[in-house]
Amino acid sequence: MRIAKIETQVCHARMRNWIFVKVVTDQPGLWGWGEATLEWHTRSVLGAVEDIAPLLLGEDPTRIEHLWQMMYRQHFWHANGIVRATAMSGIDLALWDILGKVHGVPCHKLWGGPVRDHVRLYCHLGGGKMEDFYQTSPADATRFADLARRAVEEGFSAFKTMAVPETMPLEGLKPVHYAEDCVRAMREAVGPGIDLMVDAHARPSPRMGMQFAKALEPYGLYFFEEPCWPETMEDIALIQRAVKTPIATGERLVGLAAFRDLCERRAASVLQPDITHCGGLTEARRIAALAEAYRLALAPHNPQGPVSTAASLEFGFATPSYVICESVHADVPWRGDIVREGFHVDLKTRTVRPSSRPGLGIEIDEAEVKKHPFQPEILQRTFYADGSVGDW
Repeated sequence: MRIAKIETQVCHARMRNWIFVKVVTDQPGLWGWGEATLEWHTRSVLGAVEDIAPLLLGEDPTRIEHLWQMMYRQHFWHANGIVRATAMSGIDLALWDILGKVHGVPCHKLWGGPVRDHVRLYCHLGGGKMEDFYQTSPADATRFADLARRAVEEGFSAFKTMAVPETMPLEGLKPVHYAEDCVRAMREAVGPGIDLMVDAHARPSPRMGMQFAKALEPYGLYFFEEPCWPETMEDIALIQRAVKTPIATGERLVGLAAFRDLCERRAASVLQPDITHCGGLTEARRIAALAEAYRLALAPHNPQGPVSTAASLEFGFATPSYVICESVHADVPWRGDIVREGFHVDLKTRTVRPSSRPGLGIEIDEAEVKKHPFQPEILQRTFYADGSVGDW
């Protein structure tokens, strides 16, 4: 059995274009699906997949580690950059899908079988709709409280919100009070039994991130995500040591070495590798081993398309340190049209149990994908009040 071709399929999904990677073998009817979605870099990733593909054509698709090493190390430039790492991640996911199909078992069986009966899902308030994210207005606290109640009504026992506003390197207490008002409103709306997460989106400077972390500490956050730029790991570590709130980060880190540095600095309680960016499931499993060694929680970043979600769930079923799965369920009306999912979401509890479908357990409807061709992503240009460039 050999790899015959590697194809990409692009499906528009509002703020992003899903990039599906199809690795086709020379065996009739045998292929695997992966995902390499990277917002605002769609065409770059498509080119990177095309550049990597010649390395793998004619190779045995079941030699996944061997092929991973080829993708990472060959053509001289290591896959440390986000574009190439995303491209190889998409291919890696497809190879695991093939291997599961070859053996007739779901991927989690390839990794030692399930370590839990179900995986819990959490949603992001706003459901992926850009107009529902942060807007500066006095009514925001009420709006966030309403969204929080709606999430609980939909069965979620956990949700995340971007309640931390875009913030200059030093801006006084106004944005801190804003975030505190919003989080207090959500906590009062849903009570202490619901897990509430706040994503600062690496908007604040380290000093402002510290202020946000301390201000939100009384509200018992499940975790506080990216309180400052991930490039400043020492500062994230200082914030982690200063508060009881678990600090989460990792969605923008690529590769095992970056997570090693994060762990060595004791900079976070929750690791958030993105399976479609960090190096695929092959590298994510190595990162999970780090999480085990340091006794850290694992909650992968997963706001992308349905293949990414299926891969994250398979990973979660077989990974002891995995605690919760980020999910998107209302971003575009056609999400359910373009994929046949092997897993079933219990809508009362928003949990997923392992399925017996082989590989990642999904199949993409290519005809439906073609109905939603590539469109340029919505630009997210952010400027502070003085006109200087901010972090979205």
